[in-house]
Amino acid sequence: MVVVTGGGTGGHLYPGLAAAQALLEAGLAVVYVGALGGLEERILPKSGLPYRLIPAGKLSREALQPQEALKLLRGLKAAQQTLRELRPKAVLSMGGYAGFPAAFVAALRGIPLVVHEQNAKLGLANQALARLARRLALATPLALPPSLAAKAQVVGYPVREEAHSAEEARARLGLDPHRPTLLVLGGSQGSQELNRELPERLYPLLSHWQVLHQCGPRWEAEMKARERPHYHIRGYVEAPLAWSAADLAITRCGAGTLAEAAFHQVPVLGVPLPRHLDGGAQWANVGFYAERGAARRLSSWTEFERELEALLEPSTRAQIRAKLKGLSSAGAAQRLAQAVLEVV
Repeated sequence: MVVVTGGGTGGHLYPGLAAAQALLEAGLAVVYVGALGGLEERILPKSGLPYRLIPAGKLSREALQPQEALKLLRGLKAAQQTLRELRPKAVLSMGGYAGFPAAFVAALRGIPLVVHEQNAKLGLANQALARLARRLALATPLALPPSLAAKAQVVGYPVREEAHSAEEARARLGLDPHRPTLLVLGGSQGSQELNRELPERLYPLLSHWQVLHQCGPRWEAEMKARERPHYHIRGYVEAPLAWSAADLAITRCGAGTLAEAAFHQVPVLGVPLPRHLDGGAQWANVGFYAERGAARRLSSWTEFERELEALLEPSTRAQIRAKLKGLSSAGAAQRLAQAVLEVV
C-alpha cells in the first residue's frame, strides 16, 4: 500500500489524484492523506479512494504564524498515528503545506519518500523535503545542486488526460458550438485581478468571439452582473471541457493550468501572481513556456491590448500550438507512478 499526500488547493490535489489512479492501475492499494480544511475535504469523498484528513499548518516565507505552527504540530502528531496504522511501503508527496506532515514523518520513520514538484522552482515544503526524499520527481527541468540532481527525474505534471471535440465541449457548457472561444481561468478558486480587469477589455471581441470566464465560486454572484451576450460567467467549470472548448486562454500561471494548456494545445496569455505572493513560482512557470515560444506572458496591463492582438492572429496561435505539442505532459501520471514503484 502507498500513501499519496498533498492538497490544500487544486494544483496539488488533482495531480495527486491522477497519480493515485495510476498507482491503482499498477496494482497497488492507495490511501490519500489530505488536509483538514483543504479542497480535498470536498473532493476526496467523491473520488472513491480511501482517505484520511489531518491538520496541516501553512508554511510562510516570512514567519510561521502561531496558529499555523500549532496546526503543523498537530498535523505531525496525526501523521505519526496515521502512518503507524497504515504501514505504507512508500509515500508520494505532491508538495505544498497539506502534504508536509505525512511526508516528513515518513522520512523520519525510514519509509521511502518520493516528492513531486509541480512548479518551475522548488516550493517551501519541497525545499525542506527534497533532501530527505529517495526520489525527486519534477514537472519541468530545474537547476539543482548535485546532491538533489542525482535523484531527480523529469516526469511532467499529471493532468486529467480527457479531451473532447470543441463543438461537443462548447455544447455541453451551454456555449455556441461553432463560435471561437476565449477561456479566462484564474485557477480553481478564480482570480480577483482577472475578474476586475478582463470583462471590459474583452467585450469588444464579442462580435466574433465568445468568452467563458471562470471567476471562482466566491465571486460568481457579483460577477453575473457583468455577463453579456456571448460573455459567459461561471463560478467553476470542469477543466477538460473548458480546455477542449477553448481556442485561446488568459490565465493565472499555476503549474497545473499551464500543463493543461500544453496537453490541450491551447495558446495562453499568462498573468502570473505578483512575486511576493508565491515567491515567484508563477513567474517561473510561465517563463519556462514563454522562453520556448509556447506561451506569452503579461508583465503589465498596459501591454494587454498588444499581447491580445498577437494571440488573435491565427498564425501566432498555430506556432504556439506546435510548441505546446512538444511540451505536453501526457503520460506523466504513469511516469510518476513508476518512480514510486522503483522505491517500494
